Amino acid sequence: MRLTGYPPRVVPAHEPVLDAALFVRWVAAAAEGLERHCAEIDRINVFPVADGDTGSNMLLTMRSAVAEAEPRDRRAPDLAAAVAKGALVGARGNSGVLLSQVLRGVADAVARGGDLGDALAAAATAARSAVSRPRPGTMLTVLDEAAAAAAGKELADAATAAADAAERAVRETTAQLPELARAGVVDAGGLGLYVVLDALAGLVTGRAPTETVPLPATTGRPPLRSREALVGEREGGSTDFEYEVMYLLDGVSSRAADALRDELDQLGDSVAVVGDGSGTWNVHVHCSDIGAVIEAGLAVGRPRRITVVRFADTPAPGAAPEPAGARFVKARAVLMVVTGSEIAQLAREAGADVLERGPDEPVEPAALAAAIAGTRARHVVLLPGESELTAVAERAAGMARRAGQDVVVVPTSSVLQALSALAVHDPHRRAGDDVVAMAEAAAGTRTAALMVAESEALTWVGRCEPGDVLGIADGEVVLIAPDLAVGALWLAHRMLTAGGEIVTALLGAGVDDSLGEGLAADLRRTHPEVDVVVHRGGQTDYPLVLGVE
Repeated sequence: MRLTGYPPRVVPAHEPVLDAALFVRWVAAAAEGLERHCAEIDRINVFPVADGDTGSNMLLTMRSAVAEAEPRDRRAPDLAAAVAKGALVGARGNSGVLLSQVLRGVADAVARGGDLGDALAAAATAARSAVSRPRPGTMLTVLDEAAAAAAGKELADAATAAADAAERAVRETTAQLPELARAGVVDAGGLGLYVVLDALAGLVTGRAPTETVPLPATTGRPPLRSREALVGEREGGSTDFEYEVMYLLDGVSSRAADALRDELDQLGDSVAVVGDGSGTWNVHVHCSDIGAVIEAGLAVGRPRRITVVRFADTPAPGAAPEPAGARFVKARAVLMVVTGSEIAQLAREAGADVLERGPDEPVEPAALAAAIAGTRARHVVLLPGESELTAVAERAAGMARRAGQDVVVVPTSSVLQALSALAVHDPHRRAGDDVVAMAEAAAGTRTAALMVAESEALTWVGRCEPGDVLGIADGEVVLIAPDLAVGALWLAHRMLTAGGEIVTALLGAGVDDSLGEGLAADLRRTHPEVDVVVHRGGQTDYPLVLGVE
């Protein structure tokens, strides 16, 4: 099945040369081609995640390359390398990262006087080595076929052969990848690469660019599945992962980049770590633990231009497409830093975005800034949940503000203060008034906790023995009890002497539910004016945390 609409080949008077000037013209023509086909490429995007953005990502990546070329002297010896680096730095998504390697391969060929076949072969090698788990039927397969077809040919013949081979390879992807076969589509990234190669063939032969998308190599065109079906069948291995994380690293060796790729492969999938040959690397991964991905980058360099996209925020089918370069999908969000999965689930159910960490796990400003970006909200209220994290939260907020988000840190010294602030959050209220209400709710929540003494010690209220239950408030021991049940009652009664309307109890890991039930029954009898709420908190440091507001 051939594409139609091409005029006869027009051979230039002189055989074209793969130089920087042609490279820049090619990049511009490819951007125009991707813009024409962007919507259709997005529509068939099912692998590795059906998030409908492959065409947009490739277009934005190519526009970044074009932008790098525009202010430069077309005779500059480093023009091609600069354009390729522009694509790397501006790469969006997995497809954009791989596309940047195609431009890098061409830029290297321009620098050494190589031909198109060499350029595509180098690009194929670089792109395949950058992906931790390559699969057939993807953009990599199309690139391999194009490189093989262009090998050993003069530029015009090589460009034509590469585009034609890419066209055939794109059709074949449906039968090579089960995810594509089920959806009845060709690979979106491979189709985008075909558009890019077809743009070069048009430049060097004079043939018109394609207006027809390659069909699957089957009898007729299978009916395209709806976007709802595609999103519901995220088959690329990313159904278990919530976020797409990308960042840049500078001054990193190839060995360190390889080690980073291996580590990220343990944290998620769709891993790609690609470089420009001068120590700059673009990192891409689908994951759930944003902090761990950022920390892996911090171990080898300093991540910058961190972007996080949550797959759940993918625009609904039929919704108006997000403008190119737009970053926000909602106006407001509240981000909480929490310890433990049970508290994390509680916060999410209450409407918060969450950065979950392990017990005693440090929180880096870069990881927190990435989580802020991951909310994709224009205005974010950040609840650190610990006094020690306030300074880190302010640093992360500053990073996010420089990236264009409006972030306000509401100091919270405990998770219960954060939950109190979240409870009064009203997204329909004016943002400034909402922040004031949340800050007042947090400040009006008094917290205390129980812990079990591990050794003999002298406290402000007397000597404790191992196994005694200690009531802690404002960092000091305020009571000593024989067991948790008695300690919970004593501590709650002590806190209510200053008044209160709501008592919230968080049960720690391994604590029986009967502790909360007994506390609630006693308070309802002795303080009928008080509402009692008991949750499983899952914290490992305190068997019980109490809040009074």
